[in-house]
Amino acid sequence: MTTYATSSNEPVGRLLGWLGLKSARGHDDAPGAVAAQMGEARDRPHEVRSQLAHSIMSFLLDNDLDISPANLVLAHGAFSGTNPKLARQFAARSQSAEGITQPWLDELVAQEPEQQGRADLDRLMAKLETDLDSFQASTRQARSVTSDYGVELAQHVSDLEQVEKTGRIVSNLAVLARTMLERTRKAEDDMHRSEEEAKALRRSLARAKRDAEIDYLTGLPNRRAFEALLDRHHGEARAACEALSVAFCDIDEFKKINDVHGHDAGDRVIKMIADTLAHISNDHCHVARHGGEEFVMLFRGLTPSEAAKQLDDARERLSARRLINRKTDEPFGQITFSGGVADVFGYADPRAALKAADEALYRAKESGRNRIEIAA
Repeated sequence: MTTYATSSNEPVGRLLGWLGLKSARGHDDAPGAVAAQMGEARDRPHEVRSQLAHSIMSFLLDNDLDISPANLVLAHGAFSGTNPKLARQFAARSQSAEGITQPWLDELVAQEPEQQGRADLDRLMAKLETDLDSFQASTRQARSVTSDYGVELAQHVSDLEQVEKTGRIVSNLAVLARTMLERTRKAEDDMHRSEEEAKALRRSLARAKRDAEIDYLTGLPNRRAFEALLDRHHGEARAACEALSVAFCDIDEFKKINDVHGHDAGDRVIKMIADTLAHISNDHCHVARHGGEEFVMLFRGLTPSEAAKQLDDARERLSARRLINRKTDEPFGQITFSGGVADVFGYADPRAALKAADEALYRAKESGRNRIEIAA
């Protein structure tokens, strides 16, 4: 609903005056006249800006308000049309007994919602990489242009300096050309340095993304990376009608290893188990450290029994080894692990299959350890 000021409604009329919508006679403009004025305003952008500035300053001065950044922002929002709600608040307040005061404006500033300026990390990194691509392309192109320009300019400088008795104008031109050449070369160096910094930043971004998905101790993918792999292979295997199995593995009596040999030795055992499991991984078999002494595996194209067979072979090779703590020459004794395997498509979703594999793992633990169980 559009409201037009009347001679009996002076405060609203003054606000419309500040907004530049009141006629010079002090009477309301008809809708057609307002439309005509708006058409003229579009044809005269300078006058529109001038009128907006005049309206803002008249509003502040007429109401004895501070000419502060906050007040200017509020007035601009109301009078420019970007904040219609605020314009309505100004109009209503101007008709009230209290009028428009500085404390009231301060309350409005406090009520303005804070704008959020941060996206999620993944989106920010993607945007930054895109910006880096654009920046590097631009700097390469600019550096090529300035390089070509610099070569040509250097030749002109040389030609000018070899000419004798060219007069003061030509001499000054040579000096100017040399100055331009020096600045061009400096700009080229600056762009080259910026391009190298952009490359270094890209490497840092790639390293940060890699570090966020790699377990620092074993070098295997971590739990976060595995969950992404599981989701991807779940969708692909379902579409291709391929089998998909998951397994949990846990080092047997690992606390005893830490208590007897220390945590450094325990870390070495974790890395050894990681290497053992990594040897059976390939493009269709993925292993990740799930946390602590626990590992998780994904077998694409293998049924639970086939996956359990591969895992059991690795378990037997490990249990047959007799390991010694090289730092103390004390034997570790037999190092073993237990495992549980589940069919991903036998459950409502991949997380339910992981839970079933975990339950099968603990059945293996309760049955004497050093064995592989398949989820029922």
